[in-house]
Amino acid sequence: MDDIAEAAGVTRQTVYAHYSSREILLGAVVDLATREALAAIDAADLDRGPAPEALVRFLDASWQTLERLPLLGRHAAAASPPEEHARHQPVLDRLVTLVRRGQQAGDFDRELSPGWLLAATVALGHTAAEQVATGAMTPGEANRSLRTAVLRVYGVQGAGGA
Repeated sequence: MDDIAEAAGVTRQTVYAHYSSREILLGAVVDLATREALAAIDAADLDRGPAPEALVRFLDASWQTLERLPLLGRHAAAASPPEEHARHQPVLDRLVTLVRRGQQAGDFDRELSPGWLLAATVALGHTAAEQVATGAMTPGEANRSLRTAVLRVYGVQGAGGA
């Protein structure tokens, strides 16, 4: 909280006047980032073009938010499952629509449930963010690997290497 107050140019008491705990402040940051990610995802126009191309746009839009705010990946990984699910839900609502469209078109594996594909996508996204956070990969490497892994999980034909 001291670091946040200093970065904002206010006193620690001012920060606490608005956010009574670190967890509440982090929750507010995650909520803001979720709104930003949703705006980026909506701008990616997931209803346009083939589903695999829209999936890549979805991943890129989501990754831009994680890359800009790397704390989010660590916070989401540490959050309780119900809290994490609630925070991901608006993003997942958009993704499930895309998954169903891709499965109906035969672009995505029809044998895998949409729920499983969504859970795998979230887990792979967290893994990519963790690889960047630990310095094991650059953001660009992690984003390329995330794209490749998700496309393969979805059964996209011709999903090349990262």
